[in-house]
Amino acid sequence: MSRPFELDPLFRAISTLPGVGPKTTPLFEKLVRGGKVVDVLHHKPIDFIDRRFSPKLKDAPNGKIATIEVRVEKHSPAPRRGLPTRVTATDGTGTIDIIFFNANKDWAMKQLPIGEVRIISGKVEHYQGKMQMVHPDMIGLPEERAAIETIEPVYALTAGVTNKTVKKAMQGALGTIPKLPEWLDDAHKKKRSWPDWHKAITILHDPSDETYLSPTHPARERLAYDELLANQLSLALVRLHQRQLNGRAWKSEGALRQKILSTLPFDLTGAQQRTLDEIDTDMQAPLKMLRLVQGDVGSGKTIVAACAMMNVIECGAQAAIMAPTEILARQHKKSFSEWLNAAGISYVTLTGRNKGKEREAILDDIKSGEAQVVIGTHALFQDSIEFKDLGLAVIDEQHRFGVHQRLALSQKSKGTDVLVMTATPIPRTLTLTAYGDMEVSKIDEKPAGRKPIDTRLLPKEKVETMIDAIARQIQKGAQAYWVCPLVEDSEILDLQAAEARYDILRERFGAQVGLVHGKMKAQEKDEIMESFARGDIKILVATTVIEVGVNVPNASIMVIEQAERFGLAQLHQLRGRVGRGSTKSFCFLVYAAGLGQTAKERLRTMRETEDGFIIAEKDLELRGGGEILGTRQSGMPVFKLADLTAHGDLLVTARDDTKLIIAKDENLKSTRGIALKTLLYLFEQDQAIMRLRAG
Repeated sequence: MSRPFELDPLFRAISTLPGVGPKTTPLFEKLVRGGKVVDVLHHKPIDFIDRRFSPKLKDAPNGKIATIEVRVEKHSPAPRRGLPTRVTATDGTGTIDIIFFNANKDWAMKQLPIGEVRIISGKVEHYQGKMQMVHPDMIGLPEERAAIETIEPVYALTAGVTNKTVKKAMQGALGTIPKLPEWLDDAHKKKRSWPDWHKAITILHDPSDETYLSPTHPARERLAYDELLANQLSLALVRLHQRQLNGRAWKSEGALRQKILSTLPFDLTGAQQRTLDEIDTDMQAPLKMLRLVQGDVGSGKTIVAACAMMNVIECGAQAAIMAPTEILARQHKKSFSEWLNAAGISYVTLTGRNKGKEREAILDDIKSGEAQVVIGTHALFQDSIEFKDLGLAVIDEQHRFGVHQRLALSQKSKGTDVLVMTATPIPRTLTLTAYGDMEVSKIDEKPAGRKPIDTRLLPKEKVETMIDAIARQIQKGAQAYWVCPLVEDSEILDLQAAEARYDILRERFGAQVGLVHGKMKAQEKDEIMESFARGDIKILVATTVIEVGVNVPNASIMVIEQAERFGLAQLHQLRGRVGRGSTKSFCFLVYAAGLGQTAKERLRTMRETEDGFIIAEKDLELRGGGEILGTRQSGMPVFKLADLTAHGDLLVTARDDTKLIIAKDENLKSTRGIALKTLLYLFEQDQAIMRLRAG
């Protein structure tokens, strides 16, 4: 099943477009995030210039773009370097100076010959009692007036690419648009008054007023829906294929689980129990499980994972849990070892630290099945690691990788069930786009006995008083985190900020202060973390390396400096490091003067709620989708035409539409099905296409 022939013009290289030469090709590819004609077409205008305004000079207002017919009267070349060339022109009602900097005298004369009539278009400015236009955007002959008096789309640009170049390439790209079969449901399309695909693309690049730039314009909505439908359909096909691969039904008596639960000093919360029931239902069916468990920091996901593992171990298979970092892997070892020992289960821990003979011995235990549970980093994905029979893989902090890696993992062993856990609460729309190939469970209750965290906003001028308060708490046995901000793209500056704060606190508290930062070797970092966990260090100064998963129940104070620089999700993750013990915990958000509106909103949200799901929705509203999961490393789809904050309702519709499509025509063989294959190719949903081929 190869790409439909009619899509060929859209998949030609960008370099085939007018004005895109060898020099500009790489710049264009960076700008439109791709190297094909279709990537150029998906680069939306962000504004427009209306050149239809054509007043007489006497009526031309200051600061407005105008297109004016003038007769050239005289040239005043630049008297010396650094001064402009002036060309004076008139339309009979007034005069205007046309200004050029660094212009060649002959060039200016050729563009605007004395005595000739020309059309000029650009911004009119009133300067020192005279009217002027600096570097007109366009100069043309009277007969070119209609071509100049247009509406011109304005695009986001990158260094080395001008709007003129993009416009020229876009005209070329629009000339290649093929007629494609309609993949939308006819009734839905009519109801929304959406144009055909080729018409929508043309309208997108020809905005004639403000409404054309709105995400709710019918053409923009149509194109956004196409992109979201391709995303949802692709995920549904991948999921369908995964489910159809032979899974295994794990029928266990629950005896091992009971042994673990009897060691706990508390009962599972209702949300934990509900999530476990959903997992058990999946695991007892003969299909592969692919389930995401979302639970706020400290909601008790780990014990749920341990209980799920018992289903496969009781049936004689193995289970593995993988974490994104060594620190987290070792922390899992700490919490799991207690439970696994109680149930009499053998386990090994495998991280980058295990070398040579020790590593070989661990790999042998995994391969022979001697190790019933394997705890490790994401390095457990590597081909060199063989399991005897991996029944369940638990992945912690899923947002570090996407659909590709999930597929790679589930192919590790025949019929491996996959359980994914994240402490990053994800808004519903993002769950649908990033994890649409999975079932989702939410642990939305805190375990009993957890006290709310007292969150306070503090201007940086009051830091000294706060340090006095912390000193009093430390004398009573408390411990504190002190987080210094990440400076955009500069580890060196981060480090300077963290070291400066460390020095100040060290003067006051001496050896009770420790420092961890990204530049340290893993072992060095771990030693300081261990020392903090033991209570030898009372104040841990850190850049955001402590964000995920570190558990020190005695730490009850979190200070975040320059809190306005952090995203909401990150602030929430950091705050979740405290409030894990029985003492009252505090979080101080220290901010600088002159906060912008968004920063104020963020800090206010943090003060008002601890609910990660409310915070995640607010974060999406303030920052947009890609930011929340950190697009670059998340496997999170990046949309070019859809905007999840504006098109959330379209996403839900696309998901419902997809369910109907799959129910009626899962192999996409009908007339609409064949058109939908074209849609999948258009948005390069290759995984789904591969699944269709395989199926």
